[in-house]
Parts: sequence; structure tokens; C-alpha cells
Amino acid sequence: MHVALEEAQMAASKGEVPVGAVVVVNGEIIAKRHNQRESDHDPTSHAEILALQDASKVIGDWRLTDATLFVTLEPCPMCAGAAWAARIGKVVYGAPSMDAGALGSLLHVGADPRLNYEFPVVGGVLSEESANLLAEFFSRHR
Repeated sequence: MHVALEEAQMAASKGEVPVGAVVVVNGEIIAKRHNQRESDHDPTSHAEILALQDASKVIGDWRLTDATLFVTLEPCPMCAGAAWAARIGKVVYGAPSMDAGALGSLLHVGADPRLNYEFPVVGGVLSEESANLLAEFFSRHR
């Protein structure tokens, strides 16, 4: 999770919303990314999406059932959906997202029995550090 925080700090230094994501398989980091919506001019360039794309390329499969996605902010519906589509093994996130969180705060894509795949989610890991980084960023940029 510390590497995800480093990625989030990198995003902030580039004027991006400070969210970082890391994909780990068997204890090894195979992908790490941060938000790039501003630099890419792309609404889908969230840290989680980019990290999942990179991880799939590294292992040569779209199925990431042996992977854990670590992210500093609870994923939004798009990113939770991407984790679901990737058949992610687990998601661990830092700060909850009360306005867009899709892994427990507003809805729970990872534990919806109506979907054909569910995955474990652990929230609140380094939550304070993640939330503080976001709060500092938004206090400077808004």
C-alpha cells in the first residue's frame, strides 16, 4: 500500500487527483500507476484501470484471479467494474469514497450476488494517509 501512496504523490505532483494503484501477484509488484486523466485528456485514465491494463499485459491474460489490487481511494463504479471484469483476486483500498465508492460505500460491485463473479475487498488500509493526501490536494486546487 505504501507504493500506491507513492504513486498517488506522483500524481499530485503532476496536478492529477492523487490516486495510486498497484497490482501484486505472489508478493511481487507487476504494475503500478497513478491517475492520468488530465495529462491523457481521458476520463478513463484512472490509476486502477491503467494498472489493471499493465498487469494483464505482464501476465499475458485478462484474468487477474491471482492478483491483488491496492489502491489509495475506494474505486469508483468504472474501476470496480474493471476489477470485476478482470476477475481480480482481491482489492485493498485506503480511504473510502463517500461520493463515488463502489466497493462498499455507495454500492458493492465486489459482493453483489447478481453478478457472476465476486471478490474480497479490504478497506481502510492506510486510510488516514490516503485521505490526507486527497484533502491537501483539493485544498490547494479548489
